[in-house]
Amino acid sequence: MFLLALSFASCKNNFEQVKQLSKFDALPVGEADTIRVVYTDSARTVAILTAPKNIDFTNQPFPYSEFPLGVEVVFFDKNADETYVKADYGIIYNRTNLVDLRGNVHINTPDSANLFTSQLYWDVDREWVFTEENFTFKSKDYDIAASVLDASRSFNKITTGPLVGSVAVEEEL
Repeated sequence: MFLLALSFASCKNNFEQVKQLSKFDALPVGEADTIRVVYTDSARTVAILTAPKNIDFTNQPFPYSEFPLGVEVVFFDKNADETYVKADYGIIYNRTNLVDLRGNVHINTPDSANLFTSQLYWDVDREWVFTEENFTFKSKDYDIAASVLDASRSFNKITTGPLVGSVAVEEEL
């Protein structure tokens, strides 16, 4: 009976050790403080990303990069006009090219449009942003507060949930 109890105890200890070994897989491949990444296309700067900290989990089965202390990105269009994006937290999922921004998300476009929300997803490939969180969006044509946003990155196509605010509408005759 004593040997049987001892074997169960040793199995439990081995299981705990195996669990500890599997935690190694969740370690990041790298960490960086105070980063600045410049993205270019055909010798033209298209974006500059800055962050106080980056944790790189691209070694995972579903690779991602995390910005736990916030992230700022400046996008440059073909006319060198700048769109600013800022959030308290960010994560980029490399396989799907989906960006998740959280906490005091703010976007400011070249034509002075401003979006504020607590969370925003950006589909890089489709150049589309969306959220199901409350947001406000102000531009020369819009002053919107709602709880759902589905829009092109340039905000020239916008779909929302129930609105609170005003929208300029042109009538066709």
